[in-house]
Amino acid sequence: MKLIFVYNADSGLFNTVTDIAHKILSPKTYSCHLCALTHSYFSVRDNWVKFLEKLAIECEFLHRDEFQEKYRVLVTDLPVIYISHTDQLEMLLDKAEIDSHQTLDSLKAAINQKLGQ
Repeated sequence: MKLIFVYNADSGLFNTVTDIAHKILSPKTYSCHLCALTHSYFSVRDNWVKFLEKLAIECEFLHRDEFQEKYRVLVTDLPVIYISHTDQLEMLLDKAEIDSHQTLDSLKAAINQKLGQ
């Protein structure tokens, strides 16, 4: 079993630089609320890393293009968080649920609740 976090961004240096610029220059229109909550402009937030380390489940982090290539699933409303049970993916939090959280603590509480922790 593992959690799969899928960001609404593509991989690669150019995309990363573009995302950083977008977050800085126009944060209200930034398209990946999961990234906005879990990352600062240049790195993963420490309290997010500590939260993930305490989870009793493996975590995988993928950009949109990486997820589609690996799992062959086309998802149009991103970001999302899946839970994988062997070969089956089950939606843990969809885009609307992720977008409804205004703080990282709120997102962490939602993940814990869904996992029954």
